[in-house]
Amino acid sequence: MSAARPFTSLRALAALAALPLLLTACGYGSEATDDGKKSEVAAGAKKLSADQVKIGYFPNLTHATALVGVQEGLIQKELGGTTIKASTFNAGPSEIEALNAGAIDIGWIGPSPAINGYTKSNGKNLRIIGGSASGGVKLVVNPKKITSLKDVKGKKIATPQHGNTQDVAFLNWIAEQGWKVDSESGAGDVSVVRTDNKITPDAYKAGSIDGAWVPEPTASKLVADGGRVLLDESTLWPDKKFVITNIIVSQKFLKDHPDVVEAVLRGSVRTNEWINANPDKAKASANKALKELSGKALPADVLDPAWKSVTFLDDPLASTLDTQAQHAVTAGLLEKPDLKGIYDLKLLNKVLEADGKPSVGDAGLGAK
Repeated sequence: MSAARPFTSLRALAALAALPLLLTACGYGSEATDDGKKSEVAAGAKKLSADQVKIGYFPNLTHATALVGVQEGLIQKELGGTTIKASTFNAGPSEIEALNAGAIDIGWIGPSPAINGYTKSNGKNLRIIGGSASGGVKLVVNPKKITSLKDVKGKKIATPQHGNTQDVAFLNWIAEQGWKVDSESGAGDVSVVRTDNKITPDAYKAGSIDGAWVPEPTASKLVADGGRVLLDESTLWPDKKFVITNIIVSQKFLKDHPDVVEAVLRGSVRTNEWINANPDKAKASANKALKELSGKALPADVLDPAWKSVTFLDDPLASTLDTQAQHAVTAGLLEKPDLKGIYDLKLLNKVLEADGKPSVGDAGLGAK
C-alpha cells in the first residue's frame, strides 16, 4: 500500500467526476514535475507505433522499478526508437488526473488511486497491467509513549492522506482492535492525523504525533529519529505480500499502442530482474535518481533498512488489491466497488511466458 494515494469519500467522488474536463483546459495539477531524464535512443533504433510514451511515477523507493528502469535505460532499451517522457508526482490523485487528461499514458501507482480512478470512471479510464512492488509499510512509534500495540489507543498517529492506502490499512487495523474512529475526521479511540510524508518526520520530532503508519522511506526516517517499528504491515498479509505499487495504462493508449505497452512491460520485467540480481547497484541507482529529482540523496541509515523492506516483483497480487478495496468499504470510505475488468494482464503474461516464467493471475477481475 502506498504513499499519498487516496480513496476519496463518496462526496469527493462526485466532485471529482468533472475533473478530466477541467484538467484538459487548465493542466493536470501542480504536483507533477518533469523528471528531466532524457531518453538515450540507440542510433538507428526503430520506432514502435508511437513516437513517444509518457510515463509517470513517484520519487519513492516503492517506485524503484520506474526510477531504476529509467535511470539505467532498461525501459528505453525495449522501446527502441520510441522515446520516454517521464513525469513524477507526489500524490496519487494528480497522477490519475494526468492519465485522465492524456498527460501520461502509463503510470506506476498504488492500489487505492487505481481503484478510485477505475470506479469513478465506471471502469472506462484505466487498466492495471502489471505489478511492481510489495511491502514497505510500517507502524513506527515513539517508544517513550508507546511500548505495545494496545498503547496505540488514545494516541495521535499519522497517515499520509485521508483515504490513502495507508490510511485505509490503519483504519481497518483499528477496527480489528475493536476501537472506533470516525473515518472522515480521524477522531475517536485513536486520533488519526493526516500528514504529508514530507512533514511527518518533523511532526514526530516536534512531538505533535506519537507515531505514524507510513511507507518507506518515511518509516525508516522516523526510526533514524528515534522511533521504533511496532508493526510491519507485511505480517498482516498471507505470505507477507501485498501490493503497494501497480502499473496502470489508459485504456485508449492500450488499444492504440499495444506494442508500446508490451515494450514498457518488458522493460519493467527486465528492470525487476536487474534489481533482484544486483540489489546494491540497484539501491545506489534508485538513490541517485532520488537525488536528481529531489536534490538530496537518502542517508545510509534510512536507505538501507527501507530498501530491504520492499520486494520488487511482476505479479500485481490481485487478490490483495481486492482485499484492500474491501477494507475501504469497511472503513466507510468507499461503496462496494465493481472491480471486474480492472486488470488486463495479457501482455504481461506474454512477456513472462517468453522469458519462461509462470503467468500471473487477476483474481477473477480481468478484462474480457
